[in-house]
Amino acid sequence: MRLHRNIVNISEQLTEIAYAKVNLALHVRERRADGYHALESLFVFAEDGDILHARQRDDGVITLAVEGPCGAGLSGDDDNLVMRAARRLQAATGVTAGADVRLDKRLPVASGIGGGSADGAATLRLLMRIWNITVEDAVLQQLSLSLGSDVPACLASTTQLVRGRGELLEAQALDDLSCRPMLLVNPRVGVSTASVFAGWDRIDRGALDALDIEGLACAGRNDLEAPALLLAPVIGDVLQALQAQSPRLARMSGSGATCFALFDDEQGRGQAADALRRDHPDWWVMETRIRTS
Repeated sequence: MRLHRNIVNISEQLTEIAYAKVNLALHVRERRADGYHALESLFVFAEDGDILHARQRDDGVITLAVEGPCGAGLSGDDDNLVMRAARRLQAATGVTAGADVRLDKRLPVASGIGGGSADGAATLRLLMRIWNITVEDAVLQQLSLSLGSDVPACLASTTQLVRGRGELLEAQALDDLSCRPMLLVNPRVGVSTASVFAGWDRIDRGALDALDIEGLACAGRNDLEAPALLLAPVIGDVLQALQAQSPRLARMSGSGATCFALFDDEQGRGQAADALRRDHPDWWVMETRIRTS
């Protein structure tokens, strides 16, 4: 692997946003020989998410401090995906520098919007900037996939059609989704991805071939929604509350429990957010837009 590194100002602090990932549709196909499920999903990313800050240190040590409104219960130990990403990048590149990393956790944990995966991908982007290194794309993709199935797509954090385990990525430029107002809602309930997959009925309901908002509404689906509802029925309450606001599309993201709604304008999104905050003050609500670059 070719690695380029230059001298940087070790006192400079840099920042990266770990953009929230949303599955506008998630079709589960057959189980692969390696034990993973073959997936087809249209990923979009919010303009907002967790925020990572880092400052280089010259002794090779990597530290992580976790804060923020959704940081309770998260530790900065080696099991955190931020730490795993940092250490694997350091090992893969032979960088002798370290970093002090601070994670401002704003996305709910275990919520189906790629919080951990987005944090891991943002860590890779941030530390490549902090350490001023360039890593070949193939190496970076392999490293990111070793961290989790969603991490490769989270590296670019742009609209993509994702297939396989998460290794087959196809960029999409969809005009009717670009900058579209989006509302994310989580009932502050975490669900286990493994448990949701275990509850899937194993029925292949067909390929994902809808890539505009009308097609997604009519032919797209989330095959994990039904098993997630069995584990956390409150997801149904969230979807019902979102549908009552007349969005263009409302659905659960990933393995839940976060749900999303797409609107034609920010006024409609704002009115919906106000209604949900009034009627369900204990729910987490984020007003954002679909990120384009």
